[in-house]
Amino acid sequence: MKTAIIGLGYVGLPLSLQFARSGVEVLGLDVDAAKIDAIHAGRSYIHHIPDGEISKLVGEGTFSASTDFSRVSEVDAVIICVPTPLNSNREPDISYVLKSGEAIAPHLKKGTVVVLESTTYPGTTDENLRAVLEEGSGLVAGEDFHLAFSPEREDPGNPQSVVANIPKVIGGYTPACLQKAMEIYGMAIQRLVPVSSCRAAEATKLLENIFRSVNIALVNELKLVYAAMGIDVWEVIEAAKTKPFGFMAFYPGPGLGGHCIPIDPFYLTWKAREYEQTTRFIELAGEVNTSMPKHVIGRVGEALNAARMSVNGSRVLVVGMAYKPNVDDDRESPSYKLLELLKERGAEVSYYDPYVPVIRPSREHAHWAGTKSVGWDEATVRSFDLILISTAHACIDYAQLGQWARCIVDTRNAMQGIAVKSGKVWKA
Repeated sequence: MKTAIIGLGYVGLPLSLQFARSGVEVLGLDVDAAKIDAIHAGRSYIHHIPDGEISKLVGEGTFSASTDFSRVSEVDAVIICVPTPLNSNREPDISYVLKSGEAIAPHLKKGTVVVLESTTYPGTTDENLRAVLEEGSGLVAGEDFHLAFSPEREDPGNPQSVVANIPKVIGGYTPACLQKAMEIYGMAIQRLVPVSSCRAAEATKLLENIFRSVNIALVNELKLVYAAMGIDVWEVIEAAKTKPFGFMAFYPGPGLGGHCIPIDPFYLTWKAREYEQTTRFIELAGEVNTSMPKHVIGRVGEALNAARMSVNGSRVLVVGMAYKPNVDDDRESPSYKLLELLKERGAEVSYYDPYVPVIRPSREHAHWAGTKSVGWDEATVRSFDLILISTAHACIDYAQLGQWARCIVDTRNAMQGIAVKSGKVWKA
């Protein structure tokens, strides 16, 4: 058995390694030649994946990588793990999925299993991707080749999140497609969860992320309400989560980040219009969550005003560029919005993040590309008028920050219980 995995990012690379560890010969495919070179050199470009994992499997011959998509003709299965962003109008952009389909279609052989893992709206696999594959290959899905959808469930930075142990939802275009896809994943994943169709599997992933988006919006809203009442929402959450049933803790923050929660709910919102359905909860949650960065900047203004300063002309250090703790993934990070809002208001802004030493080029934040993290020392921290904690990495010494900083605005409750020389931490 030989499997090709298209897209060697935060989803595709860990999946490739898991299949290779299980004895499956894996061919990783990506348009980024730098990633291919890194893999051949046994070098990881994702922080939580050590170099040794890659070099071991490359050395054993179970994992290789290429930019040549024609090599799909060599494999028995193809798994597509490419981005599905929103366009400038906040509408689904499935161009990466379709381009991947176009690239592999001429090289498909009879009996090949094609699985899409990229999060998308119901109907993408059995309508859009199927049409591209059939047109480019001359083969028929469900007869000549097998087609399925299995949503990714990666949780970067969580040591308890192991690819092999995360149950795998799988939906096939036909019952035979489902069976073949389960045979493929069964070689590497311990528990498989079959569902009735590709669309049911696509909808499952959307439900998972919409659930998170709506509940994060709820605690973000409660944060504002409770703050007006003089109540600390973080204390309330800690007390509430002692209930052993019927409650799941979610936490407020400066906005949503990552490639899933800020984006995926709007895939369903867009598709629902086709069926003349409204998605009021989803849209309201989006409004609440996207308003959080402006709330945070308001608190920054209050904190500076208390020190007889204004945002205009102040020096502000944003701590944390990654979208979540202990990872190097800065996609859709609310920290970018905070930087933009501060800059618009005349502040001189810098950032510190040991996981993101240099901001990489991206479509959304091209003008920040090449910006470097400042160092972490007393003189540097003291040179800023205000420290804004956006992401609470575990490796940051918050006790030092409490002694060095003139003023702190904390969006993550990172300073809870820590002595602060300046006397006050502003929660946002």
